[in-house]
Amino acid sequence: MDNASTIKLLQELVDTCRDGQNGYRDAADHVTDSYLREFFNAQSLARAGFAGELEQELIPLGKADPDTSGSTAAAIRRAWIDFKSELGGGDTTILASVESGEDSAKAAFERALEEPNLREDLATLIRRQLASIAAAHDHVRSLRDAKAA
Repeated sequence: MDNASTIKLLQELVDTCRDGQNGYRDAADHVTDSYLREFFNAQSLARAGFAGELEQELIPLGKADPDTSGSTAAAIRRAWIDFKSELGGGDTTILASVESGEDSAKAAFERALEEPNLREDLATLIRRQLASIAAAHDHVRSLRDAKAA
């Protein structure tokens, strides 16, 4: 994998992590359940840490000032959470939106790992972060199912 391709891949994962960071923070602002608020805030901090780890990998590649804003699609998803919350969607609706965001994050990390010439050290980092994202996804799904029941 050449530098430009590696930079592009890492920047996409940084964006994904920033999306998760912002999405979890926004969800925490809208839930009524204190456990969910604490869990969402912890996940927001974890995603910020993941983004920082990935940004550190960009520096030796010549990308010392990575874009840290996240994606437009995630901004739209957060606005949708805000809108549904205002309509009285409640915690179950927010959990469903968070799960959808986690589906996107898992897919982005899985795509990155399919890159045939990905450096092994990066693959190890991405696998570790993906494991955490997948665990959070499964926990969010179980919380959503429990609230819906």
